[in-house]
Amino acid sequence: MKKSDYLTNTIEHFDIKSHNVINLVDSMEKMAFSARDLNRAAQIYDEMLKDKDTTIILTLAGSIFSAGLKKIVFDLIENNMVDVIVSTGALMIDQDFFEALGFKHYIGSQYADDNELRELHIDRIYDTFIDEDELRICDDTTAAIFDSLEPRPYSSRELLWHFGKYLEENGGPKTDDSVIYSAYKNNVPIFVPAFSDCSAGFGIVMHQTKYPDKHVSFDSGKDFLELTKIKLESKETGIFMVSGGVPKNFTQDIVVAADILRENVPMHKYAIQITVADVRDGALSSSTLREASSWGKVETTFEQMVYSEATLALPLIAGYAYHKRNWENRERHNFTKIFL
Repeated sequence: MKKSDYLTNTIEHFDIKSHNVINLVDSMEKMAFSARDLNRAAQIYDEMLKDKDTTIILTLAGSIFSAGLKKIVFDLIENNMVDVIVSTGALMIDQDFFEALGFKHYIGSQYADDNELRELHIDRIYDTFIDEDELRICDDTTAAIFDSLEPRPYSSRELLWHFGKYLEENGGPKTDDSVIYSAYKNNVPIFVPAFSDCSAGFGIVMHQTKYPDKHVSFDSGKDFLELTKIKLESKETGIFMVSGGVPKNFTQDIVVAADILRENVPMHKYAIQITVADVRDGALSSSTLREASSWGKVETTFEQMVYSEATLALPLIAGYAYHKRNWENRERHNFTKIFL
């Protein structure tokens, strides 16, 4: 088979605007197990949107944009349903920025011959295919952005603002559903605390090799400080976590950091998490929100774990809150002044 035989049918991103799931999710309230959990999570997210004192932080991990969930996050930004994003680098650069450059993810198969894929320069994410040659262009583009910047340490938020600016100047119609570009336009800060762990990591290696004595670098301490400042600036905070990993822990930890800087900072008032991780192994991604309360990070009044794969749960929870339309009454946050 030729490369073009594999890269034929593209992943289509789910559109929450086209599917009113209110009745479906409401019907789950009188069911049991994960259905009832999902209903309660959807209601808690809607409560976050009703609460005008609450800053909503969305955390993202897992390969969910390549799986068709990118437009949901785009719509959450566009409709003022999220104020801050904390994500893995793979989602923001290898998947969102990658598509904003004009590239696509393709419907594949987990049963494909991986040796043949390697020969054809096709990368596989379970049942999804990506053109490795296009990913290399993404790597090179990140390096070019770093080359264009003043050599100094940057927070990931600062760098992703420059990625959004690059798309404004070079993206054209390909940016229509880009999360990075929408966040740039709407002053929604994006943090990627492990920024080297993605295509930008390859870009920074190229950039720092080219400029060994004077170069751009990633300041993860500044990331933590900036997100902590958002916590200090907010009356209340709510976290909507899709999967776990570094974004989850990073976002929960800002309560402790804020409390160190100013005593009696409130815990996250609202918290929901979608995960398939098993709580019994003690891993970070699976740790419950009630466990986080023992660390002084999350209140337990409005918290809900949803044990479900994200492509099933996120469209229902986000779609429910979108069609309830309580986001229409929110004022958009702008934290720009605290970063100056």
